[in-house]
Amino acid sequence: MLDDRTTAATTWPAAYPQGYAVVDVETTGLARDDRIISAAVYRLDARGNVEDHWYTLVNPERDPGPVWIHGLTSDVLEGAPLFGDIAEEFSERLDGRVLVAHNAIFDWSMISREYARASATAPTRQRLCTIALSKELRLPLPNHKLESLAAHFGVVQQRAHHALDDARVLAEAFRPSLHTAARDGVRLPLLECRPLTEWSDSPATPRIGYQASYGQSAYGHSSWRPSRKRPACPYPNPGRYEVGGALVQGMRVAFSGDTSVDRELLEDRAIEAGLHVATSVSRLTSLLVTNDPGAATSKTVKAKAYGTPVIDEAAFTQLLRDVAPAPASE
Repeated sequence: MLDDRTTAATTWPAAYPQGYAVVDVETTGLARDDRIISAAVYRLDARGNVEDHWYTLVNPERDPGPVWIHGLTSDVLEGAPLFGDIAEEFSERLDGRVLVAHNAIFDWSMISREYARASATAPTRQRLCTIALSKELRLPLPNHKLESLAAHFGVVQQRAHHALDDARVLAEAFRPSLHTAARDGVRLPLLECRPLTEWSDSPATPRIGYQASYGQSAYGHSSWRPSRKRPACPYPNPGRYEVGGALVQGMRVAFSGDTSVDRELLEDRAIEAGLHVATSVSRLTSLLVTNDPGAATSKTVKAKAYGTPVIDEAAFTQLLRDVAPAPASE
């Protein structure tokens, strides 16, 4: 692995953050109304050295979800603190640091929603996704799973899907990634963390048992914002996305299939970046985002017929951090 001596001969990039909070959360599922059931934070200094770590269980006040994945049963979580009880200590761990996570948009989405429920705001303003960083570094990984990143750097996983061990593994893999980036002058893929400012719950109606699909809620629907009609995209369509290039404001983006991050959050981020979210695929569609390009959905079939470029969610999330402005009108 790389250490401080590896980058001693070069000046550490002045623009790099002064500290990091490597975070992992386990949840009752992947949907917008799912809850955090455990959280871990490894605090690192500016060069990725571990300062301390912290772990807690969280009582989700509902069915724990896929116990076969995270191993946390209702009995184990019954006496755990509520998120509101640990929010202050969690904030101390995040304060003044860049939140680092594997597929960070998911962890940030879950964390920000928990803070919104507790009528509080997380004190972190930037996040860094280690999937995006591994792409920036062009690491030769077979896929974007944490276990592949860990194996690349020789980090041994002991308890997969246990928040504390996953955070440890990620912290150990992040440090050499950070030093490689510093050595090669790579700009870190930092994204803004926008806190949620409102939360509304519709009456929860418990259903019998947990839905088999990880990501479906076993309880009533909740929403972090009231439904609203999205504004029209103010930019003209510049055409199709060119693989390897940048997204451009005005591009028409369609989504197909399941996403690890709530679909509406992805669509909102796309709209905020100046993209047009399309509900279907046509000859005018610039790009299709799907994690299962081989699925015979109407959108993937049309994309193939029209020659529409297709990328996965992780790649799309990375591209969203640097969307090119719309060409100036003549």
